Amino acid sequence: MAKKDFFLIVDTETTMSDMVADFGAVVCDRNGKVYTSCSVLIHGIYNDRKNHELFHDKKLVDSSLWAKNNLESRYTKYDGMLESGRRMVATNVAINRWLDKVKEKYNPYLTAYNLAFDAGKCENTDIDLAQFTKRFCLWYAAFDKYATTKRYRQFILDHHLFKNPTKLGNMSYITNAEVMTRYVTNQPFLEDEPHTAIEDVLGYELPILVDIVKKSKKERWLNPRPFDWRKIQVKDWFTPK
Repeated sequence: MAKKDFFLIVDTETTMSDMVADFGAVVCDRNGKVYTSCSVLIHGIYNDRKNHELFHDKKLVDSSLWAKNNLESRYTKYDGMLESGRRMVATNVAINRWLDKVKEKYNPYLTAYNLAFDAGKCENTDIDLAQFTKRFCLWYAAFDKYATTKRYRQFILDHHLFKNPTKLGNMSYITNAEVMTRYVTNQPFLEDEPHTAIEDVLGYELPILVDIVKKSKKERWLNPRPFDWRKIQVKDWFTPK
C-alpha cells in the first residue's frame, strides 16, 4: 500500500517590518481532512503595534482593506478573535514546537499560496519552516494546472477578472487565491479572502490544494512551472474574432 501523503498549508499576515503577526497552518490529507491546526498571533509582534504595525499601503487613504485608514478596524477584528477564543497569542518558540511535532508525526509536504513570500516572512520571525524539505508552491501548482486552459480563460472572461494595464501597457488576467478558489469550487461570487491567516487557509487554499492533488500526478504538482506573467497576457489570449 502506498504511503499516505500529508500536506502542511501555511499562511501568514505580516507587518511593515516584514515579520509575521498572524500565523495559520493546517495539516491535511489529499481529501481535505484536517488532522491538526495552528492559529496564533505572534507575541512581541502583534502586540507591539508601534514597531510592528500590520502591513498596509501608506498611499491609500480610502476604506479599502490595505489602507492605513483601515488599520484600527483590522486590529479590532483580531482583538475580537482573541476575546472569542478564535486566536491566542503565542511565541515563535511555541509555533516551532508545534511544527516539530508535525514534522515527526506527519512528515508533510509544505505548501503555501506564494510559498517564497510566506517562507521568507517566517524566516524573518524565526519560525522554522526549513525542516520541511518536501515542498512546493501552491500558486505555481495552480498556475501550471489551470491558468492557460481554455476553461479557466473562459471563467476569466465571463467574470471580468483582469488586472489594470501597467505603465508599459502590459495587462494580465488574475491568478490569485481568491479567483482560483472561485474557479475550482465553481463559486464565481465567493466573497474575497478575509486576509486573516487560518481563515484564508481553510476557505481558499485548502480547496485549491485538494482539487490539484486529486486531478494531477504527483510529479506535476510537486514540480510545477513557476508563475510567469508573460504567459497570461490578455493580448495573447483574448483577440477579436
